[in-house]
Amino acid sequence: MNEHWLSVEQIADHLGVNPDTIYKWINRKRMPAHRVGRLWKFLASDVDQWVKGGRAAQENNNKRASPKNPRRMKSGMRLQP
Repeated sequence: MNEHWLSVEQIADHLGVNPDTIYKWINRKRMPAHRVGRLWKFLASDVDQWVKGGRAAQENNNKRASPKNPRRMKSGMRLQP
């Protein structure tokens, strides 16, 4: 079985996310991707396994866990140092 390489746009469509999200995952070196010249290519089977392993969800949770201003709560109240 020969699997075809997919582009950023194709893998984003496959996962139902924005291509910008794919680039963020690549830049954090978490998503299985291969660079061919200046283009990124993916095997759907590698990406599917990465998603099934929960790594895409972990990446999103890590993003939410680190607020821009950790001394402020969502309500806007300031926390004590």
